[in-house]
Amino acid sequence: MLDYTKEAAVYDATRGGVPRAEAAAVAVLSLLPPEARSLLDIGCGTGLVTERVAAGRPRLRVLGCDAALGMARVARPRVGAVVLADARRLPLPDGAFDAVSAVWLLHLLREEGAVRAVVTQAARVLRPGGVFVTTVDKDAAHDVGSDIDEAFAPYLAPDPSDGAERVVGYAAECGLAVTGSAVFLGHGQGRTPLSAAQGVRRGYFTSRLAVSGAAAEHLARALTALPDPDRRRADPEYRLLAFRRRP
Repeated sequence: MLDYTKEAAVYDATRGGVPRAEAAAVAVLSLLPPEARSLLDIGCGTGLVTERVAAGRPRLRVLGCDAALGMARVARPRVGAVVLADARRLPLPDGAFDAVSAVWLLHLLREEGAVRAVVTQAARVLRPGGVFVTTVDKDAAHDVGSDIDEAFAPYLAPDPSDGAERVVGYAAECGLAVTGSAVFLGHGQGRTPLSAAQGVRRGYFTSRLAVSGAAAEHLARALTALPDPDRRRADPEYRLLAFRRRP
C-alpha cells in the first residue's frame, strides 16, 4: 500500500482534484437524511470531499478521521476538526453521530477482517436510525472497457475487499440495512497507458492487482506499448451505498 502520509502532498492533484471531490460530496449529501446534524467522515484523506460536504449542509457538524498524519494535517484547515485514528478502532463513543461516511476507503483494506471491523465501528458510533454511506466496488468502477482493462485482466486480485455483496453482509451483521445508493463521475480518473504503467511501478494498484517484481515490470511495459499512450481513457463512475442503523 502507498504511504499516505507522503502521498498527501500530491493526492489532490493526482486524484481528480476539486471536480471529483465536488461530485463525491453531492452524491454523499444526496444520501444523508435531512435531519442529520453530525457526520463522521472516516478515511477523510486531505479533507477535500469532507470540506464540500460540510459546505453543502451548513448545519451539519463534521468531524474528519484519518490514520495518516500527513493527510490529517492537510485536512485540518479544511475541515476544522480531524481526529488521527485507525478506522478499525475509533476512539469515539457509541451513538455519537447521525451519519458516518467512508469515501474511497474500504477498497484499500486488504487485511483479513479489516473491512468488517470498519463497518462494525461505523455502526457502533451511529445513533439508532443513523446512516452510514460508503463507496463500494471502487476498483471495479475503473473497468470501462478499455485496452488498459484488457492488460490488467490477467493480474486482477480476486475477491475485492469492498465488493458490494461483502459490505452489505458485514453491515447486516451490525444491524445496518441498505436504504439507498448513488453514483458519481470520477472526474480526471480516466487513465492513460503511461499513467497506468507509472502506477504499476509505484505500487499504486495494490488493492486491484496481484502483481509484483518482474511481473509488474512486464505489465508496465505492455501498458506503455498500447496505442495512444498519452490518451486518457473514459472516467470511471463510482458507487455509494447508504445503510440505516435499526432504531
